[in-house]
Amino acid sequence: MSYQAIYRKYRPKNFEEVVGQKHIIKILKNQIAKDNIAHAYLFCGTRGTGKTSTAKIFARAVNCENPIDGNPCNECDVCKGILDQSIMDVVEMDAASNNSVEDIRDLRERVKYLPSKGKKKVYIIDEVHMLSKGAFNAFLKTLEEPPSHLVFILATTEPEKIPATILSRCQRYDFKRIRTEDMVGNMQSITDQMGINIEKRALRLIANNADGAMRDALSILDQCVAFAQTGEEITYEYMTEILGLVNQDLIFDLVDAMINKDLVSVLNQVNYVVQNGKDIHQFIRDLMMHFRNLIMIQLETDLHGLLESTEEAQARYKSQGDRMNMLALTKSIEAIAKIEQDAKFAEQPRVILETGLIQMVEFLLKDSRSDLEERINELEEKLKAGAFVQQNVSAQPTVQTTTRRDTRATNRAESRTKTESKNVQSEQAQSVYQGERSDVTLDEVKRSWSDILQKIRKENVSLFAYLREGYPAVINGNTLKVAFQEDFGFHRSAVDREKTRQYINNVINLHLKANFLIQFVMEDQLGIIQEETVDLVEKAQEIFGEDLVEEIK
Repeated sequence: MSYQAIYRKYRPKNFEEVVGQKHIIKILKNQIAKDNIAHAYLFCGTRGTGKTSTAKIFARAVNCENPIDGNPCNECDVCKGILDQSIMDVVEMDAASNNSVEDIRDLRERVKYLPSKGKKKVYIIDEVHMLSKGAFNAFLKTLEEPPSHLVFILATTEPEKIPATILSRCQRYDFKRIRTEDMVGNMQSITDQMGINIEKRALRLIANNADGAMRDALSILDQCVAFAQTGEEITYEYMTEILGLVNQDLIFDLVDAMINKDLVSVLNQVNYVVQNGKDIHQFIRDLMMHFRNLIMIQLETDLHGLLESTEEAQARYKSQGDRMNMLALTKSIEAIAKIEQDAKFAEQPRVILETGLIQMVEFLLKDSRSDLEERINELEEKLKAGAFVQQNVSAQPTVQTTTRRDTRATNRAESRTKTESKNVQSEQAQSVYQGERSDVTLDEVKRSWSDILQKIRKENVSLFAYLREGYPAVINGNTLKVAFQEDFGFHRSAVDREKTRQYINNVINLHLKANFLIQFVMEDQLGIIQEETVDLVEKAQEIFGEDLVEEIK
């Protein structure tokens, strides 16, 4: 006898063997027990959830000579004839390859004939959404007024593509994705019958990768059985090799390295994934699920159904999750989602993954608890050493000397400048290092700008990459404005966060021994201020002469 795939050999023979669809099974069994059979059913759901298997069981049950509590006996002549396909009272039709008007017209001719041995003639039409518009129209009349001996069971993965006129004439049943625990239990039962020794952890890994589809899980199991030698135990490590997955321990180690800011270790882990032929896209998905599990473990609630892992793994999730806060975890998932999207269309997904993880280490994981504790300790040390002095710096707005004819315009310019200075004060007059020099010129800042950037680069590469797109543009009193061109609004936003701005402010002031407060602006905003100031000066000079008008800076 030729080999038969596991999902075919162990296909459910009665309703009790159908996994994870109790809500549907109960209704169908009651209908059969009460002989209350509808003429048309629509089974909806994702692949591998039991739609066709349930349809076949139902077809035997309505024709069975000795039904048992709504189940087919599978022993009578009719049940055996349907199982071995020697009786043509149950007809399976694939709508994907029989979707034309002519196919449906042929079906309409055949349904007129009475069943040969059973009580009902059952037509199971799989992937019914593939029928053409004309075929649906041809099918509608038969579905609306079928012969009394006829039952249609339509199965589909995409019910939204079926016309409303068809949907309204069917009893609809939605098949759910199968829970991981239900799949593990079913596979354990099958492997016990087959005499195969397999780790529970390996079965859970299969179930997690089957994405709620029992048939997919059994297909993976079939592959594992062929991979293992006779009598050999199928382990979790076997499964990771077969599926091209990364061992869970490696992901734990990777996230530990990210929390510890060990970029070398992070990149080595990625290199291991690539060198061992693992699927990078699957690895990214596994990494996202890992951070999702870290969030679930922090909820400290009943995790049944939320976190599908062993108790040992849950303890490790708990230990790792305690080192990060919820904000860092949610931001990490957002970053991984972007990595996944970018890598999907990239010729070098490895590069996308590496740069994305580096950015996560530099920015997103800076809110981890261990990092916050480290930064607090550093701040306390600096305060003890007197590195920071609390000062309230009064802004010095630019004053324009004009005659009464330009008083209103001058007042508007001064009011706008004062408002701007107050905004800078309220945002930036924090615990920032203030040097003794107040005479630092813009030219001096520009000459030192490269050295300042290099200092930042040694401490924070990503921040350097953002700040290098800006340039020192204006000194207004004690305010230094760093401008960004039109296409670099994202870079300006990245450096204009409060803590980042204070850090840059300290680096600049320490380097120049200055007492600047930094303001990051877009170039076009800078241009508006400069143009209005120049207009006022030029207008006053045109009216009163250049000798009588002086611009005070």
